[in-house]
Amino acid sequence: MSKVVLKRKIAPRIAGGHPWIFANEVEKVEGNPEEGSIVDVFYHDGKFTGKGYINQQSQIMVRLLSRKKSDVIDDEFFLNKIRECWKYRQHIGYTENCRLVFGEADGLPQMIIDKFNDYFVLQTLALGIDKWKPAIVKALNTVFSPKGVYERNDVPVRELEGLPQHKGFLSAPFDTKIIINENGLKFHVDIENGQKTGYFLDQQDNRKAIQNIVKGADVLGAFTYTGTFEIHAAYYGAKSVLGLDISENAVAQANKNAALNGLEKTCRFETANAFDVLKQWGKDGRQYDVVMLDPPAFTKSRANIQKAITGYKEINLRGMKLVKPGGFLVTSSCTNLVNPELFLQIIEMAAKDVRRNIRQVTFQTQSSDHPIIWGMENTQYLKFLIVEVD
Repeated sequence: MSKVVLKRKIAPRIAGGHPWIFANEVEKVEGNPEEGSIVDVFYHDGKFTGKGYINQQSQIMVRLLSRKKSDVIDDEFFLNKIRECWKYRQHIGYTENCRLVFGEADGLPQMIIDKFNDYFVLQTLALGIDKWKPAIVKALNTVFSPKGVYERNDVPVRELEGLPQHKGFLSAPFDTKIIINENGLKFHVDIENGQKTGYFLDQQDNRKAIQNIVKGADVLGAFTYTGTFEIHAAYYGAKSVLGLDISENAVAQANKNAALNGLEKTCRFETANAFDVLKQWGKDGRQYDVVMLDPPAFTKSRANIQKAITGYKEINLRGMKLVKPGGFLVTSSCTNLVNPELFLQIIEMAAKDVRRNIRQVTFQTQSSDHPIIWGMENTQYLKFLIVEVD
């Protein structure tokens, strides 16, 4: 097996358990490893570091799969990993719909698998894990006997690994428009054409967190996508719910989801640019009991972090202007580079600029089927906040 030897001075993160080894931390590569193949990694003093897949074309040269010298990386290894992931989700009560594999947090770097009932959607975002796709599909068939497996590898990050973007069936073809259950509600999920893997499972616990504040309330939701927060609000007793999204397709599906749950009289969706509409409605003096904001990630690059901060501040400032005194702002950020502390600072700045006093009701992260590993910042990306606005 080919061998990777690390430099004497490396980030303490590697010894601390982080699976990423950057190219500038590698002293030498012995042998001539095929890109994406498994290599043994050693510290500068010859001590064993771990085994992982190598890609010398990537900034992250090696992603570690195991710290045990005795581990053999083969089909059986991935079968056992999938079994471990499923056991964890069962233990914490996520069985019907869940993120079955959450990449680095589950010891499978750059591997994402979402479970929707008996259907599975996967993403292999690095060359090394992409090569093990057949073994992973085999493992899913062994553990679950699924009705279907689909890959959503139509994501730009694959290009950094020299991989093409594509999507398609990894099982016999099936109808990719399915219906799932969540918190007593039903939702249409478009596995083939929906965002990411078709549905945002990471907010499923947070959607329950609004149930008390929306009772009898007039609710406005912006960046609604397919309307999950808004439909939960109607289900939990809101008087009226209006959702806005820039995508006509998302709005059509959101209205379809409202009708699926018999909530179309309370909950409706319109196509609009939320940034523009919230600004205008603030000037018009419109106000709601609850305003909910769930914008997409504003940046994936550190170079644009200031732009993201400005964007979050502006959208939350506009949202607060629309909240009646004593009402509530529900706001989220999925931008990994905006850490929890910074996110709270942004909300505080927005409140000061709009001269409103806020009081934190709850501050949460993603649902626990997306486990967090301390020291691996990319495993804690979602911030979910409810504040009372006076």
